Amino acid sequence: MKTSFRKYSRKNGQDLCEISLENNQGMKVKILNYGATLEKVLLDGEDMILSLNSPEDYSKERNFLGGTVGRICGRVRLGQWKHGNQIYQLPQNDGENHIHGGIGTDMKIWNFKLKNSEQESRVDLFLFDPDGDNGYPGNMKLHATYKLDNENNLSYKLEAVSDQLTIFNPANHTYFNLGERATDLKLQLAADYYLPVGTDGLPNQGMKNVENTVFDFRQGKKISAALDSDDSQINLRNGLDHPFILNGMQPAAVLSSNKHKMIMTTNAPAIVTYTANHFNHTGVANNIGQYDGITLEAQYPPAEGIELGEITLLPFEKFERKINWNFS
Repeated sequence: MKTSFRKYSRKNGQDLCEISLENNQGMKVKILNYGATLEKVLLDGEDMILSLNSPEDYSKERNFLGGTVGRICGRVRLGQWKHGNQIYQLPQNDGENHIHGGIGTDMKIWNFKLKNSEQESRVDLFLFDPDGDNGYPGNMKLHATYKLDNENNLSYKLEAVSDQLTIFNPANHTYFNLGERATDLKLQLAADYYLPVGTDGLPNQGMKNVENTVFDFRQGKKISAALDSDDSQINLRNGLDHPFILNGMQPAAVLSSNKHKMIMTTNAPAIVTYTANHFNHTGVANNIGQYDGITLEAQYPPAEGIELGEITLLPFEKFERKINWNFS
């Protein structure tokens, strides 16, 4: 097992570093302290996720590739959180709604430390997010951990605690492609229900059973079967951009290409899928096009209204999100 890092730039008076974790099977993972970002997952030298051309590109233009996106990853209707008689207002940065935490945690520089043993190589990343930042109450401390072992398990854990009542629903925003494109991949999801969305991308009909719909991935099928369909929800979002409610069976998701497989387990109640619908080979992501990858964002599903009890944290209540990706 090996751990190392290199400084590649500076931003706002802080060092930007690329961290490497490597196991004895030759699998290598690269992580940036900018946004606690999963930059590369290399299996036999082939990248299993969508990555920009260079580490320097990640801080040039917001792109969400592999980032730890918070404090809330998904959308919040009207940017509002109603608690009792009080309404908190978040930045409305997606039309009239709030998305991706405003200037979120994926755009901040995290501190880090490395640890290596015979069993695993790991990096711990830390961020202090002050009270009032992006309109969120509470001083919050975040701790993200990436660990790689010799069975090609890459685990991700995010812990957080706030000193005030607040809302929190982050997600790791990695786009998986297993060396191919999302259209070539087979996806299996342990989900009997999904959430249809409106034109703004927010749920508006409650849960819908996946049976007899293009959203039924329970037995596993090509992602292209959904993308090529004439389903109104697919047409509305130009692809998959939908939360799936997990039924508790593990693994939560299995993604397969012709050569590789990724098995995902998580303690999250839902997975939000997004098939890179907006990418078009422009900007810093000029090497990425539409449907080149798919996100499997482990989080709470976005709420229809503004009473966000499901993602409300009490003062000093510990948040813990766990994900494990096994690559073969």
